[in-house]
Amino acid sequence: LLQINDVYEITAVGGGKEGGMARVATVRKQLLAQNPNTFTLLAGDLVSPSALGTAKIDGERLDGKQMIAVLNALGLNYCTFGNHEFDLKEQPFLQRLSESRFTWFSSNAFDRNKKSFPNVPEHVIFTVTNASQQQARIGLLAVTLTKNAPEYVKFADPLETAKAKAAALRGQVDILIALTHLTLDEDIQLAQAVPEIDLILGGHEHENVQLWRGADFTPIFKADANARSVYIHDLSFDTETRRVQIQTRLQPINQTIPEDVEVNQVVQQWLEKGFGAFRQMGFDPAKVVTTSNVALDGREASVRNRATQLTNIIVASFLVVAPKAELALFNAGSIRIDDELPPGNITEYDVIRVLPFGGAIAQVEMKGTLLRRVLEQGQANKGSGGYLQTANVSWSEATNTWLINGATLDGRRNYQVAISDFLLTGKEQGLDFLNRQNAELRVVNDNASEIRRALINQLQKTFGK
Repeated sequence: LLQINDVYEITAVGGGKEGGMARVATVRKQLLAQNPNTFTLLAGDLVSPSALGTAKIDGERLDGKQMIAVLNALGLNYCTFGNHEFDLKEQPFLQRLSESRFTWFSSNAFDRNKKSFPNVPEHVIFTVTNASQQQARIGLLAVTLTKNAPEYVKFADPLETAKAKAAALRGQVDILIALTHLTLDEDIQLAQAVPEIDLILGGHEHENVQLWRGADFTPIFKADANARSVYIHDLSFDTETRRVQIQTRLQPINQTIPEDVEVNQVVQQWLEKGFGAFRQMGFDPAKVVTTSNVALDGREASVRNRATQLTNIIVASFLVVAPKAELALFNAGSIRIDDELPPGNITEYDVIRVLPFGGAIAQVEMKGTLLRRVLEQGQANKGSGGYLQTANVSWSEATNTWLINGATLDGRRNYQVAISDFLLTGKEQGLDFLNRQNAELRVVNDNASEIRRALINQLQKTFGK
């Protein structure tokens, strides 16, 4: 079994040194040459978030179309949903399913009528045969965490679903595998609660993990995001003892692995289509903006809970383009890279990866009472995209108050605030009151800068041109 998970980029990352679906294709072909009973599985998160997926071609966003095409060329066999699959609106989501030549399956994610999505079974059973014509039946169940549920998706509880599905499948299969997109804690609970599962292949964490948990020491594996690594699992089934043995190795995907020519051609075709769309928007995707000497952390688990050097650079850029602003704020959910930019060259495409939806930076005058309410809700949104990243804002534990530039927030006065224009729509979680119609807010400048342009300039100011 060749395992990948959380793959958003069709090209190599880390300045071209790590990952790349064409390199994964090479590994897959090597494994197939050694053993025709080789299967490639992806444990969710592939069509979003993706910078290339935001490119508009013929008026429509790609929305993961490029990833499906590359995975078709690679020869992916089985895949389940990650929470980010449901970032897509319903029609693009269904279109991506229809374009896939591999099998999507899910045991706990259904359509609005609680029925399986088209051609998405609740489980998979396939049979492998060795040279002596002995056979083993492999069962796959799949569960996804329930944190992202648009109106067209209905979830069943992952743990209870897995228990029921494992009980139903165990007598039909010789080896039972769970393909999951859960938090690590949830995967551990699964291993402890469902001993019938022989192997858990997971995603979501973005960093390689290997654990053995539960009474049977069920193995749990997660590879690195964007195919910086893959897991290779060799399963041996004894037809007499009915026991399975699993040998696993983590394979880094780097420059030592050549790119598969055929898959790379597909990658380059889609890359050029997307880059062409970005060039029409005035960006030069391949242009090096700066060279950083540190890693810039844009992972969801980080930016939705605390400030990082990347978020600090972004909010600093707000204050530069709106020099009269006393503070700045934006929603962490606008950062979609869900990854780190390693030390080295940062291109304009990397900036698009960080802030794929773009938008304007506005300057507003905001009453202190409204600002306090906004900051409180931003803190209440911790852990979600509505968590607010800020500049010149702090919280005093000693006085239990907000501080603006070190001074206690005064509800009676007005503040000049640099803010992302999305926040002025009232569409962020719990911030519906923050909109242009609010009597305690006045827009001073609707468009101080495009947010990605501001970030490019601030990166150069921080690390040099």
